Amino acid sequence: MSEMRLIVAGAAGRMGRTLIALIATTEGVTLAGALEGESSDALGKDAGTLAGLAPLGVAVTSDALSAVVAADGIIDFSTPKASVELAALAAQARIAHIIGTTGLGPDDLKAIEAAARHAVIVRSGNMSLGVNLLAGLVEKVARALGPEFDIEIAEMHHRLKVDAPSGTALLLGEAAARGRNIKLADHSVRGRDGHTGVREEGSIGFAALRGGSVVGEHMVIFAGPSERLELVHRAEDRGIFARGALRAALWARGRKPGLYSMADVLGLNEG
Repeated sequence: MSEMRLIVAGAAGRMGRTLIALIATTEGVTLAGALEGESSDALGKDAGTLAGLAPLGVAVTSDALSAVVAADGIIDFSTPKASVELAALAAQARIAHIIGTTGLGPDDLKAIEAAARHAVIVRSGNMSLGVNLLAGLVEKVARALGPEFDIEIAEMHHRLKVDAPSGTALLLGEAAARGRNIKLADHSVRGRDGHTGVREEGSIGFAALRGGSVVGEHMVIFAGPSERLELVHRAEDRGIFARGALRAALWARGRKPGLYSMADVLGLNEG
């Protein structure tokens, strides 16, 4: 099979540069395009130079339509608005779209779900192997422990992160909610301040910390009578997300259109 031609959306960001460098050194894939917004200072620059490599002969552009024509897939860590637009283009071109963008709202998710009728879309709040294994554990623990165990999710990220809770925290919250057979939206508590009253049974709490250069830390706490269980994941290098996204892209090639998760990519939903 020929090399998979990939576009990196959000090419000038930390994840974008990491992805460009990884694609350049991985067999079976090649960089077909690098996308940024119309106001980006990176427009016109060589993607390789942007990633600290030798020039790759791929200039950063805002013309997504032209880039998609020559590609087999898009790896996208950009913005909600851009991800929705790229999902529509992926559906038109019938190519794979790997979405690691966080901060997506209900309308964004509906649009992506609609695009998945014609494109292979893999979307996850976190692309790492460890986090997705953690989510599977969280679901099982939540199912095994009764409502007398309170669930709290704490996360910390670098000072430049703009959305909270993180996409990973929400992914873990959804896993806990599935384990309890409830809807996260109906039981989520996003912040506490002042006189809040006692904790409501069955709620899933979130706490978000921001500071420094922390790549990502997540803790799911099951606090019960006289005992507490804590499940923790610490990301030490942004490369784990890039490697997971690239694995998802290769997995998606040739699949039937649909909306998939990293659990599908890793085979965690089998059996």
